[in-house]
Parts: sequence; C-alpha cells; structure tokens
Amino acid sequence: MFKPNSVIIYVKNIDISTDFYTKILKQNPIETYPGFAVFLLKGDFILGLQQADQITPRAPNYYGGFELSFSDVTKDKVDEIYSLWNKLNVKIELEPQMLDFGYTCVGNDPDGHRLRVCATDTSKFE
Repeated sequence: MFKPNSVIIYVKNIDISTDFYTKILKQNPIETYPGFAVFLLKGDFILGLQQADQITPRAPNYYGGFELSFSDVTKDKVDEIYSLWNKLNVKIELEPQMLDFGYTCVGNDPDGHRLRVCATDTSKFE
C-alpha cells in the first residue's frame, strides 16, 4: 500500500528555517544539501525543508498553508513545549488550552507554517 513517508515544506531562507527546526525539535538535521535540510521525525517519517526559490518545478508564491501536528504528547509536554517556544520567540497563535479534541497550543515557524502540539489522549491529562 502507498503510504507517504515525508512532508517537504517550502521556506524563504533555508539557514533560518534549519536553525529554527533544530531548536524546536532538539535535534540536528540528518542530511543537508544546498537549499535543503532533512529531519527524521517519529519512526521513519521525514520532515524536509526546501528553499522555495530553488525548487524545480517552481513553487507557488504562497507559504504557510498547512499545519504540522505533534499529537503524541501529554498535557505536561504541551506546557513544556509552549514554554520552550516562548524562550525561542516562536510566534504563538494559540496559548495552551483545552479544546474539544484535546489540550493544545499552536505556534508558527519563520515562514508562517503552523505547528500544533496536542495531547489528544484524555487519559494522559490525569
């Protein structure tokens, strides 16, 4: 069965974005190339950062049209990540709060891509 194993986001400045994701993921990229960086996420899922003006075929001029979700965490981890993001001056769109689907917060990367941290397993709230 066909299963996607990576997501590639377009960025304006590969150096700024690579530094940003290195800090929030607390890991270095596993590979870098001119205009491209690769991070290994959970399992074998890959997050790629691609300098938008170096993509073939050319990328559209719109950025920030999706949300990268980290949803295998506890409520305490949401608060911990929120605190880290504040220290790193991540633009916060939603402070930690309980919504219908779980305890969550949302920030933006340097290009406006949304980053959501969410504890969806209510047994983790206790």
